[in-house]
Amino acid sequence: MSVVVANKNIQGGAACFGGTRVPIEALFDYLEKDHTAAEFLADFPTVSPEQVRALLEAAKADLQLHAEQAITQ
Repeated sequence: MSVVVANKNIQGGAACFGGTRVPIEALFDYLEKDHTAAEFLADFPTVSPEQVRALLEAAKADLQLHAEQAITQ
């Protein structure tokens, strides 16, 4: 199952955790408000800890790539 999916018929096409209707944005909103990933998982039980870890790892890798590209420009 994909970590992130988008379907125009689910949440208006917003990127969601695969197999759920939970927008990815919800996790980042929680973290921005100083909530923990554990609190997020408690409030959204259809999202697995593995999905959260995979999303954060992908975001970290993407940011690292972006930073490396900025350095070489």
